[in-house]
Amino acid sequence: MTVVARLLAVIQLVLAVRVFARMAATARGSRIERAGDGDLKIGQVTVLVPVLNEVDRLSPCLAGLAEQGPEVGAILVVDGGSTDGTPDLVRQWAAQDPRIRLVDASPVPAGVNGKAHNLHAGLQHAGAAPWVLTIDADVRPARGLVPALLNHADRERVPALSAATRQRLSGPTEALLHPAMLTTLVYRFGIPGNATVDPERVQANGQCFLVRRDVLDDAGGFARVLDSVCEDVTVARNIAQRGHRVGFYEVGDLAEVEMYAGWRDTWENWSRSLPMRDRHSGLAGRIGLAEVALVQAAPLWLAGLWSWRLGRREPAAMLNLALTMARIGVLGGTARAYVSVPPTWWLSPLADLPVALRLIAMWRRRHHRWRGRDFISGDAA
Repeated sequence: MTVVARLLAVIQLVLAVRVFARMAATARGSRIERAGDGDLKIGQVTVLVPVLNEVDRLSPCLAGLAEQGPEVGAILVVDGGSTDGTPDLVRQWAAQDPRIRLVDASPVPAGVNGKAHNLHAGLQHAGAAPWVLTIDADVRPARGLVPALLNHADRERVPALSAATRQRLSGPTEALLHPAMLTTLVYRFGIPGNATVDPERVQANGQCFLVRRDVLDDAGGFARVLDSVCEDVTVARNIAQRGHRVGFYEVGDLAEVEMYAGWRDTWENWSRSLPMRDRHSGLAGRIGLAEVALVQAAPLWLAGLWSWRLGRREPAAMLNLALTMARIGVLGGTARAYVSVPPTWWLSPLADLPVALRLIAMWRRRHHRWRGRDFISGDAA
């Protein structure tokens, strides 16, 4: 057992050096801040809001978008065939703000990602605005979000960026699971606040994704991601592959989101896209999952196991104890990603191991089901 423990510890050490070097390299990134008074960029942005049966959570999103300034020329709510009254709700909002329009994208073809289809259909109605902003229905934009995004894109000289939105947790049970899933991104990609042209290092969040229209078209738009389970990441990687810098930045109180209704919803649905497997995934994606499993998830349990079986002075036990302490430090650093943290949030490292196993299983899966629709990921490498 000593030989096994030490061999595993060597692998963990190599992966840990990669993980924490990545965090150190990305630690001094920038954040999206509220824009000061300046020249108004009238009609610069068309907002696309893809929806399907969102009547219960769309209003706060549209309320926030209606508060955006003249930078927003159009707000297109693209519906993929809702049956719950969502179209009627959009029409009510359209009567209050002429920028809001309903685009009927139904029926969604069989076997494709419905959200990607909606975005592709919406882009055909986006007009001539030089920027496109995708916003999910569960996002709550604050006044000033759009000028802040435009200002940050100009300052960082990036033609595409997405926001790490602040998360609202549904309750103490989700607080056990959600942070463990969120932390897998930090271990694989580092800390938000940077831009890259390396497709394998790209982070992206379609909940709030701003991109220059010509750059999006150059990368094939949303038509190229209809078979991707992580359409936002694949779009961003397509853009980076064309040589354009893609950024990922924290947005503070400018945008909040309650992604899922509870822990079961989080477990079932976020784990579909969280592995980020698509046509660009290669060895780096597999190594990233190994980093999550052996550097984030396993140390908590291995530290106890090796201490019990081999003694606390065993190097493998000491390494895993050090990695466990580092994990607690990362947990503290991610607190700012949440509107509030219930006490159970501090216990979320206990969920790391099942989350790691879930991501590995979902990496291998090609058949997916979302809101009653089945589709097959065609991007799996």
